[in-house]
Amino acid sequence: MDIGSALIAFSLAAGLLTITPGIDTALVLRTASVEGSRRALLAALGIVVGCLMWGLAAAVGLGALLAVSEAAYSVLKVAGALYLLWLGFGMLRAALRRTKAAREATAASPKAGNWFVRGLFTNLLNPKIGVFYVSFLPQFIPAGVETVSFSMALAAIHAAMGIVWFLLIVLATRSMARLLSRPAVKRAMDGITGAVMIGFGVRLLLERRPA
Repeated sequence: MDIGSALIAFSLAAGLLTITPGIDTALVLRTASVEGSRRALLAALGIVVGCLMWGLAAAVGLGALLAVSEAAYSVLKVAGALYLLWLGFGMLRAALRRTKAAREATAASPKAGNWFVRGLFTNLLNPKIGVFYVSFLPQFIPAGVETVSFSMALAAIHAAMGIVWFLLIVLATRSMARLLSRPAVKRAMDGITGAVMIGFGVRLLLERRPA
């Protein structure tokens, strides 16, 4: 496989992966719908930076530790699951708040505002992302290229696709701003996304490490 073929093949695979519904898409969609475009883009940026960090870890060999170490995988899996449960229950709690003042207090709180960090840790604390990068990137590295730099180039392509995808999600929610501004819709988005996050967290906690 030459460099051009590797880039094309990776771009097709990464594009399909990007648009596949998952935790990242749910987080950005909910944030754009409930808290606005700015916070959604901060969450998206955190997710993308997490992808780049996983790509770097895989490129320099740190990700291989996660792939072969049962203990490392288990620790990261439990941490990631607990983090998703924390996010999910927080959204459910917000959905159950009935007064406008309570919702405004939640939206104005510092904890609700730091969505870059939430996006980053949602990605970094998912051990399946690390294992994916370790097993996925090497398949698209041609012979004779510098491994670290080419791996980072592939991760950058994936990150760029992620940014474009998240921008499309944010733009789509802006076209429905009037509908999404309704308190009932915001509560529904919090409730649905919170339940999805809890579901992902429980699934991650119970899931066995991939062979």
